[in-house]
Amino acid sequence: MNAFVAHFPSSIHLLNDGALTSSFSASFLLKVLPALVIVHACLPILMLRRRRRRGGAVVRGDGGRGFAARHLVEMLLRSGEWCVRVADLAPSLALDPREDGGGGSPLGAALLSGRAAYVSADLRNRQQVVKAFLGAEVVFHMAAPDSSINNYQLHYSVNVEGTKNVIDACIECKVKRLIYTSSPSVIFDGVHGIFNGDESMPFPEKFNDSYSETKAEGEKLVIKANGRNGLLTCCIRPSSIFGPGDKLLVPSLVAAARAGKLKFIVGDGNNLYDFTYVENVAHGHVCAERALASEETAKKAAGQAYFITNMQPIKFWEFVSLVLEGLGYERPSIKIPVSVIMPVAHLVEWTYRALSRYGMPVPQLTPSRIRLLSCNRTFNGSKAKDQLGYEPIVSLEDGLKKTIESYSHLRARPRKQISKASIYLGNGNFAKTVLWKDKKQTFTVLLLLAAVYYHLFACGYTFITAMAKLLSLAALFLFIHGMLPTRILGYNIEKLEPSDFHASQEKARQLAFSVSSSWNSVVGIIRSLCKGRIGHYFCGWFSSYWFSTSLEPCIPLIFTAFYVYEKWEDSIDSLFDDAASYILKLKSSAAEKLFRQ
Repeated sequence: MNAFVAHFPSSIHLLNDGALTSSFSASFLLKVLPALVIVHACLPILMLRRRRRRGGAVVRGDGGRGFAARHLVEMLLRSGEWCVRVADLAPSLALDPREDGGGGSPLGAALLSGRAAYVSADLRNRQQVVKAFLGAEVVFHMAAPDSSINNYQLHYSVNVEGTKNVIDACIECKVKRLIYTSSPSVIFDGVHGIFNGDESMPFPEKFNDSYSETKAEGEKLVIKANGRNGLLTCCIRPSSIFGPGDKLLVPSLVAAARAGKLKFIVGDGNNLYDFTYVENVAHGHVCAERALASEETAKKAAGQAYFITNMQPIKFWEFVSLVLEGLGYERPSIKIPVSVIMPVAHLVEWTYRALSRYGMPVPQLTPSRIRLLSCNRTFNGSKAKDQLGYEPIVSLEDGLKKTIESYSHLRARPRKQISKASIYLGNGNFAKTVLWKDKKQTFTVLLLLAAVYYHLFACGYTFITAMAKLLSLAALFLFIHGMLPTRILGYNIEKLEPSDFHASQEKARQLAFSVSSSWNSVVGIIRSLCKGRIGHYFCGWFSSYWFSTSLEPCIPLIFTAFYVYEKWEDSIDSLFDDAASYILKLKSSAAEKLFRQ
């Protein structure tokens, strides 16, 4: 849905920027193509409310009916003052279940009643744009390609050439008002963060990417066109749009979380952002149109640009964490300094430039995205409040709640109560220790194993010397532990009770039996040596030597391997299944070739 037209005292034409939602993050790879949606004045409303007779058009840029434009169309239809003509690249309009009468959207009913219609059109084709704008009085220009694809030619063809077509069509069709959906990125140089930035900030000498550069060029064209043949224009800069129906932000976060890629925080995690709920973005466009429609407010609003936000700055990574936690995923916790990850991003970008011609997909890790993830990006909405009368109609908290509720199908699957790794390890104390379920117990066992390995194998002591040293260390530890107070620096020290050292008669008998059995085994080995039977002793010595040399790498490997397997059990099992399937295919293929021969 690339454009839509609605009617007030004049006709309204609107173009939608479906790529704004992806400008903040590193995960958004959806390609955006131009499309149109047009809204006409309802004749009954024209007759009933002459003063409010309006017509308009909306243009989107993602090859389908876009995110922000969809909400704007619905807001206009619900007002009862608009008829809508939808234009898109597709030959026909396909409604989702929510729009087709199943989710409260007025679009389906409007199409049936004639308050909405569909036309196939392309923003980059001037004749098609002119045809779409006929009879429109107001245009909302919201079209743009995907900002994550740093393709200057693509961005220029839509953001600049397409905007020229829109302006020319508005003038030819005698459109009265043009509202252009720009982006806060037009004042971002990709290096310096923006804190409480206002509309007085100039365009940077060097932009962060081709998307920002061409959006700025489009904004200049729209501002310059103000006053031509009676056309009034203004620009809206909505910051980081989110909400129900978004196919970029939340789905990308969930996909990254499920793949285990959202455990890291880029930077120190304290960078602030202005996120904007999608209904507030739609409301901001309506406020801009109303301001241009009034002679009194149009004197200030015409030829101006405005930041539209929720007016509630929040830490970027806190916002991401709230979305993930609301859907049942873990919040990012491991911080990676920008100085560490930026060289890697540059390497990835250079590799893509060299290999993109051979089909390499667009990488998610790029320098521009790293800057977007680690810089402040907050904007002052006072100008929009004072001159447009804009104030958010949905708070950030309510917007987050509605967004999370709308993505119930993306919630995390309930974790299994008992993992395969735990079952393999017996699902007891040993499993708890190896899988780090009881971190205190695991650290204790690791320290004990390290002490045993050091004294029995690494130092080359005799067995009696090693055991004597271990017993001395144990006695020293128990002595120091007994001298410590029960609480140090707010931490409780668990004391060992005398009963912990008490051994029953049965345990004492078992211990004595084990010692005597070991002694008898040693005596048997000595007798075998005296009789010249060294084969059994040699095998035992070789086994002991192999055990001592493999103990050092094996213990860390065991603790790490089982922990990793439990964390990513499904992914690892899937990899093994794929590998097994591939091997079976190779085997069957080889057998088939042999059979043919």
